[in-house]
Parts: sequence; C-alpha cells; structure tokens
Amino acid sequence: MIYSREWETMLREDLHQLQVERLQMTLNQVYRNVSLYKDLFDEQNIEITDIKSLDDLSRLPLTSKDDLKQSYPYKAFAVPLRDIVRIHSTSGTSGTPIVVGYTKNDLNIWSSLVGRVLSSVGIDSHSLVQIAFDYSQSTGGLGFHYGAEKLGASVIPASGEEVLKQIQIMRDYRSSALISTPGYALHIANVLEKQGIDPQELNLTIGLFGAEPWSEKLRSEIESRLKIKAFDNYGLTEIIGPGVAYECEHRCGLHVSEDHFIVEVIDPKTLEVLPEGEEGELVFTTVTKHAFPLIRYRTGDISKIIPGTCECGRTFRRIARISGRIDDMLIIDGNNIFPSQIEALLFEIEGVEPHFQIILTRVEGFTAIELKVEITPDFFSFDEIKRAEDFKHRIDHYLSTRLGLHAKITLIEPQSLGRTSGEKISRVVDLREE
Repeated sequence: MIYSREWETMLREDLHQLQVERLQMTLNQVYRNVSLYKDLFDEQNIEITDIKSLDDLSRLPLTSKDDLKQSYPYKAFAVPLRDIVRIHSTSGTSGTPIVVGYTKNDLNIWSSLVGRVLSSVGIDSHSLVQIAFDYSQSTGGLGFHYGAEKLGASVIPASGEEVLKQIQIMRDYRSSALISTPGYALHIANVLEKQGIDPQELNLTIGLFGAEPWSEKLRSEIESRLKIKAFDNYGLTEIIGPGVAYECEHRCGLHVSEDHFIVEVIDPKTLEVLPEGEEGELVFTTVTKHAFPLIRYRTGDISKIIPGTCECGRTFRRIARISGRIDDMLIIDGNNIFPSQIEALLFEIEGVEPHFQIILTRVEGFTAIELKVEITPDFFSFDEIKRAEDFKHRIDHYLSTRLGLHAKITLIEPQSLGRTSGEKISRVVDLREE
C-alpha cells in the first residue's frame, strides 16, 4: 500500500523542482542560524544563491560526524532551544555523542515518513505492532511507535522485555508484526525452537528489521524459521531516524523519501559523486528538517543507487541494501574485508548461527584475529572434540580460500555474545591500541 501517493509517485521533473526549492530554503536557514555551515561556506567562498540546481549540490562541502561532534551539544541546531520538543542522540560509544533536536513540525513529518515505511510492508490500522527496539535516546523505538500510531495501528511497546516475555506477548496479544533488529528476530526463533513452540501458533506475518546490515541469506533464515515475510528499512539518528528509505512488496531496493532527503553516493577516498549503479558511501541532505538540518552528510554506510524504476509505481530512487560501513572495513594483508562477507560465508556452513564477533589484537606488531562464532544448541551431541576440530577447520578453510583471511576460530555457546532485548552485537572489537 502507498501511504502518500501524491508524493511517492510524483513525476521526476516535479520532484526535482521541489527538491531544489526546499534545498534553497534549507541553505538559507543553515547559513543564517548554524555557525558550522556559515563558516564552511565562507571559508570556501560559496554563495548559496549560486546553488540553483541539483547539479550544483556537489559544490557544497561535505559534513562529517566529527563536524557534528564538535558542535556538541546544541551548536548545530538551527532553531532556538525553546522550539525543540524532543532530543535524541547517537550512542556515543566511540566518543562524544551527536545530539539531534526536533521541532513539533519535525516530529509530524517524521511520523508520516515512518507511516510510509509501515504501509509499504502491509501494516495498517488493523495491525498489532510489537516493537522490540529500545525506547531510549536512540530513535528506533519511539520513531516506529509514533509512525504506527499515525497509521492507526495498535502498538505494543515491548521494548526492554526479555525474550520469553516477548514471545508470551506475541502469543497472548496475537501480534501481527514484529519490529526489531534482524539478529534479535533470529534470537526469538532460537528460543521458540528451544521452548518447542511452533511459529505457526503465532499470529505473526510481517517482520520489519533494521539498525544493522543483514544479508538476503539472513532474511531467508528468519522467514523460514518464523514463518513471516521480512522487510528491510533504513534510517539513522543524524538524518531523522527510521523513515529515510524503505522496501516495498517487491523488495528490489529501498525507496528513498526524496521529497525530504537528497541522496548521493560518493567515492569515500576521492569524495567524487559516483553514477547510479556504482557502490560507495551514502550521503544525505535534508530539505524539510527545521531543528537539525544537514547538508551532504557522510553516513559511512556503503550502498549504491539502483538504476530504473520499481513495479510498485513509486518514482523515488532506490538504494541497495547496506552492505557494510566504511568504518567497519578491515584491511588485512592488503585485502578489504567487511563483517557482512564473513556472515555470508558462515551461512554456508551447517550448524552456524549468524552471530559472530571479530576480535582484533596486536601481537609483536602484527594484527591477530580471533573469530568467535555461536553454534547451534545441538551441535555437541556426539564426539565433541573431533567434531569441534572438524568444524573449526571448515570455517578456517572457507575464510582462507574465499577471503584470504586467517584467524583463530573460537566456538561458543548460543547467545554468549550477549544479545538481549533488541540490542545489537558489536561485529568488530578492535583492541589493537590497548
């Protein structure tokens, strides 16, 4: 179902004109009210009145996470603090968090954008939506909550409940849609099997997952084990939260809400804009946000713009599913390795759940790699030592022959990596500087 047909199916030439008009208003706003952008534009002698088309966008400077961290907490806000009605922030696990503000109008826009996401996967006013994202400073829980209410759906804010309680809620309340990380959905599937509960006893039909990269193989795994149809969506706190891009029923890329966000893909090394079909780093410019507008923000997420149009009738451009992050990239023996590549290999080996962690340490000046891999509960049912060694040998063989990666393989019990109520596993733990 298309939530806002007037906007989602508008002619491309009309959309381009709308983007230019909104971009010009945003540039005027940030130049007047945000010192970060005024200083950047002045340093590079940029006259915002010269930005008259989308082709001119590449003349503007890029914005980085470091720029926003230096503006902590409120220096990047474009409106007075009295006009801010909600504040979210990034986790700040790598240092200073990025603080994001919302006006009342920003929240109304956000809820409508999330409404698009939910409608596109079949959620409507008759749905019972169970949200397993944390309701916290991150945007996932509250973003989906208000979007679902905007649709008139019944919302079950199950955030923070441990997995057995989540399953009880699904059974008793007859939840029809689950919103969480894909890894947490698989964790629920594991517990259902351990408890001897047939997923078909549940009323669950739709899963909407995000907040971490996941593969088509993981999608298939979740669908087969939970007996649902699984969909991807994309958003990040700095841009607005969930609601930036979303899959439709055809699942052939994620539609970017281009009436609110201008998307580019750049080469992360040269910073040049790449053509459609070439993979690089996603860059977004917001054109309707009032409290926290961003100009050419580098997300660090790796994707590409998919050429052509979708059968659903939406005219928005589509991006491919996120394949990894620039800052997750491992350079080992001259090879660029992403955790998503390791995930894809592990899926090919029977008995391995897609829960793993890469530990990087430094030994005598060289990088040492340990790959911790969770295994299925029945794995050590017989001949423990020999089977474990054979299993580790197979993983090592796949890694070395496919990726040229040599690592210490450590098999660990299911759920040992600490996945709880919807939180993400850190795929890479870099201890080389400690």
